[in-house]
Amino acid sequence: MINKRLLIKNLLAHHDENSFYDKKRQLNLHTKEGKAKFLKHICALSNSNPANNAYILVGVEDETNEIVGDDFFDDSRIQNLVNAYLENPPKIQYENIPFPNLEKSKVVGLVTIKPKSKASFFRKGIHTISANTGFVRIGSNSTPVAGKIQYSKLNTETVISIENNSRNSIKHTLEGVLDFIQNRHQNLDYNYEVFKELFVVCWAGITKKVKGITYYSRVDIELINEQVKLFYSAQDDVVIYFDENSFTITEYVALGINDKTTYYPLEKVVITFFDNGYYKIESEMLFNPPQYNRKLLHHIYNANLSLLKKLETNQYLTEREKAEIEQLPSALMICYLNGFEDSKQKLIEAKPQLKSFENSLVYQSFKDVMRVLRKMKYN
Repeated sequence: MINKRLLIKNLLAHHDENSFYDKKRQLNLHTKEGKAKFLKHICALSNSNPANNAYILVGVEDETNEIVGDDFFDDSRIQNLVNAYLENPPKIQYENIPFPNLEKSKVVGLVTIKPKSKASFFRKGIHTISANTGFVRIGSNSTPVAGKIQYSKLNTETVISIENNSRNSIKHTLEGVLDFIQNRHQNLDYNYEVFKELFVVCWAGITKKVKGITYYSRVDIELINEQVKLFYSAQDDVVIYFDENSFTITEYVALGINDKTTYYPLEKVVITFFDNGYYKIESEMLFNPPQYNRKLLHHIYNANLSLLKKLETNQYLTEREKAEIEQLPSALMICYLNGFEDSKQKLIEAKPQLKSFENSLVYQSFKDVMRVLRKMKYN
């Protein structure tokens, strides 16, 4: 079992960017350009490492190797994006790895690209990349290639050595549990469970009971053995259930208009543990978008466009308007889910203004909304 935090440290210490790993300050999957760059690197690393894992680290400064972290990214359907654009797509896994020096909401993203025998290429174009284009890694660059891609085992011994030096130990596990409980979540309700005498899952949050069901908010859930953050949210509520073989997280999202909020089930994630030290994660989208009166939504849509205009032009905002901006992302999402197709693009274009807004909850709301919309798109 690999300790993913140790793996990241070993990758950074062992080599600079090369043909088996890449590092990024952040990913941008909101735009076609951002998606194209991500897919290009996936394609190149896969083709250059057909016999071993390849990696992308997200949240690392390119020049200095400093671990600065990025936002928690729980898009379990990122594989569907790869499948949509690449022929012979590799299997990939995106994991969120916490580090002690980072603030609670930040992690390092670890993208693992699994080995495969057939070369990948773009089945359709995106941004400036044409259909039928393939890529390989030459040094630290992802380079387009014409013709047949040669099968290579160049990096196999090096990658296996790095992975073997990143194996977990009882010491790492105990330190991880103590850090989770004593240092990072001492002011929250916390718990842990051991599965198959191998896996330790810790979780913490603010609890409340509604009709006999315990809901967690500000919840943090980690698989300690691998130092993987399974779930993190500053706002949404989750329900946790477990038995001797599995751990289930059901996420709820709050939506509403005119101060009337309802919680809707968004997604259920089930982690199943096996006796042989293997586990699998399966997700099921539960979201059924609420439908509202179209005349009312026209009014809400126009009012929010007016707020966006004021933000873009730095106009004076009343205290009431400042409060309304906090609800703007979810309001535009409701409009989008009810047939106002431009709402999503308007929201994406407003990202810089929302990110720099004086109330940090506004940008957090934007990120939560985009996460829901991504999950729905690739479902």
